Amino acid sequence: MSTWTASMFKRRNPALRGQPTAVVQYNGWKGGGLIAVSYEARGFGVKRSMRGDEAKRVCPGINLVQVPVARGKADLNLYRSAGAEVVAILASKGKCERASIDEVYLDLTDAANEMVLQAPPDSPEGIFMEAAKSNILGLPADASEKEKNVRAWLCQSEADYQDKLLACGAIIVAQLRVRVLEETQFTCSAGIAHNKMLAKLVSGMHKPAQQTVVPSSSVQDLLASLPVKKMKQLGGKLGSSLQDDLGVETIGDLLSFTEEKLQEQYGVNTGTWLWKTARGISGEEVEDRLLPKSHGCGKTFPGPRALKSKAGWINYVKN
Repeated sequence: MSTWTASMFKRRNPALRGQPTAVVQYNGWKGGGLIAVSYEARGFGVKRSMRGDEAKRVCPGINLVQVPVARGKADLNLYRSAGAEVVAILASKGKCERASIDEVYLDLTDAANEMVLQAPPDSPEGIFMEAAKSNILGLPADASEKEKNVRAWLCQSEADYQDKLLACGAIIVAQLRVRVLEETQFTCSAGIAHNKMLAKLVSGMHKPAQQTVVPSSSVQDLLASLPVKKMKQLGGKLGSSLQDDLGVETIGDLLSFTEEKLQEQYGVNTGTWLWKTARGISGEEVEDRLLPKSHGCGKTFPGPRALKSKAGWINYVKN
């Protein structure tokens, strides 16, 4: 699910809708540090790594909104409440794992199974508009025929059962995203796949406010050219070791190594995990958890003022 930090302030102040907006940290040095940027502002080249003053130079019309403050730290209550609204809607259809304030995993296996058995999509004309906008990996890239191809894929009667489950999952997710927008005014992006790893990889592939589906037949193409560092848990030392010691640059490169070779290099558990990851296999289950494991907030380094005060210390709050 895409971040709703900037969207939350637009809901509180409708005048910001459609306007380039960024949320800034609460110290004022060089206009404050940006922690969230709306898609309108990103179109001008504004990035989260910028300070407020730099953002204004890049996008003179940008609206900078201050993070609420309580006891000298960022007040996260607004974000918690906004997240709870969205999660309540998503959890109505399946097991819901809240990974962070604005990221959720949803297990729709039971709901998709029920739809396949009782009310499967059987006509392209019967697929409602939001589901027909899905991005399905492996379909022809002709934009003029996209909706037609998506509708046909979602209701193909000759598909194997796994793809039928994905099709029903895509329809359910589209319905949920529409509900979230109508009831909270927040937009969501989503990835739909047979496991958490693949869903996470594609959830941000077609932002904003779109969903991407990974059929089983497209898994290898997705992973073949994916840089090692883009995979969760491979952004640090393990990913660097794969590059330096084995010459692995993409996840697809791992297919050249046997499970035994990877176990020999990195141990039994890690070696097996790498071997499975290269094949898009993940047994990680969605946990039934409606609260995120932690909320974090930090004070951005305020420059020279930090030499005269304690404002440069990092603060982290964990629930």
